[in-house]
Amino acid sequence: MTSDAGVLLFVHDGCIFTVADGVQPPKAGSILFCRHLPVLTGDRMLEIGTGIGLAAVLAARAGARVVATDVLDAAVRCARANAAVNGVADRVEVLQGDGFDPVRDRERADASAAADNGGRNGWALLDRVIAGAGAHLAPGGRLVFTLFGFLGVKAALAGLHDAGFEPTILGQETQAFPRIGYERIEHIRALDAEATLPPHGWPATVERYVIQGTWPGIRPEDPSR
Repeated sequence: MTSDAGVLLFVHDGCIFTVADGVQPPKAGSILFCRHLPVLTGDRMLEIGTGIGLAAVLAARAGARVVATDVLDAAVRCARANAAVNGVADRVEVLQGDGFDPVRDRERADASAAADNGGRNGWALLDRVIAGAGAHLAPGGRLVFTLFGFLGVKAALAGLHDAGFEPTILGQETQAFPRIGYERIEHIRALDAEATLPPHGWPATVERYVIQGTWPGIRPEDPSR
């Protein structure tokens, strides 16, 4: 912490990030995601929900050119500043908006609600991203995201396959069960079709996965496939 008001800093992999007011610091899922994110020099990457810009900055340092988006103005300004501090401002463009909207030149007004809204089944945002990602990927492009096990890994792989992707699991880690999940434990158990949680009591841990879908460039309804 520095100054009377205080500045929260996050240090990871040789980079220093400022965590601005109103922006969530990276959690275990973000670290897991970055650890398994495959980046090659020359890759072009779109990150949805960049937060402080952790993944965007690390990908840019690895040689990618990144467009990063977030619904929150504070996050957009924070990520831009962190890209500059870490010397990759020329390879990271940060835009404000919901989902793919910034690359369509559209914005959504209810930013705070949209920032962390998975809907009743936890899939509201991911379903939209999976359905729309193909339009933004070149053949061989990759969609990468993290998923709690109770949301259904088999369902995620099947959803990617049905959308035309070639799915794979890049990584897995046991993490502490999210605190907010305890408030909704019975609802979460009702969604847990793959029985990843104990049927009774309070789960202490949860499995978190990094999942990738590779885009072959042909939609499943395409008769040439």
